[in-house]
Amino acid sequence: MKIIMLGAPGAGKGTQAKMIAEKYGVPHISTGDIFRANIKNGTDLGMEAKKYMDQGLLVPDELTVKILLDRVAQEDCKNGYVLDGFPRTIPQAEVLDRALSEIGDQIDFAINVDVPDENIVKRMGGRRACLSCGATYHIEHVPPKTEGICDVCGASLVLRDDDKPETVGNRLEVYHKQTQPLIDFYQAKGILKTVDGTVDMKDVFASIVAVLS
Repeated sequence: MKIIMLGAPGAGKGTQAKMIAEKYGVPHISTGDIFRANIKNGTDLGMEAKKYMDQGLLVPDELTVKILLDRVAQEDCKNGYVLDGFPRTIPQAEVLDRALSEIGDQIDFAINVDVPDENIVKRMGGRRACLSCGATYHIEHVPPKTEGICDVCGASLVLRDDDKPETVGNRLEVYHKQTQPLIDFYQAKGILKTVDGTVDMKDVFASIVAVLS
């Protein structure tokens, strides 16, 4: 079972990807994690990616897909995997498709966690983070015991720049321009499944399990 997670930033696709991985015993693969692992382990692919990252450049799609294929060729991926954060654009999806078909493989499901923009702005605007210990909260859904104070270490909580409405608005704009077309791409392939991401996290997961079953 090879799955791609789609959805706007803040839609909760990363959380759902982890839950799918846990339930079905397959790895949750985030491109950020595999880049870091390759760089840390000093692999040839990692060192090549680092050259781009050190200059503040995006890692080319072909190289990203090579690093990804190297990861999915590992033993723990033999029953499938959940891809989170890749592909983000149509060219990346096309490179991935070609590379997988060359090894006689393909993606089984593209799951789109659908949440309207206004919900995302509200959801992310309610996040609070502790810069001291890394704990995260939400003023509505996971509030700290004392307003503005971290339960874990007692430091002050902050609204990160990433979660401010103007930043979230910019990220959503980029998402709609670059990543939204992937929904049509996977729809045309007949593997797109859309679930309502506005309901409770457990209900979103139940919808995904129903799709995968």
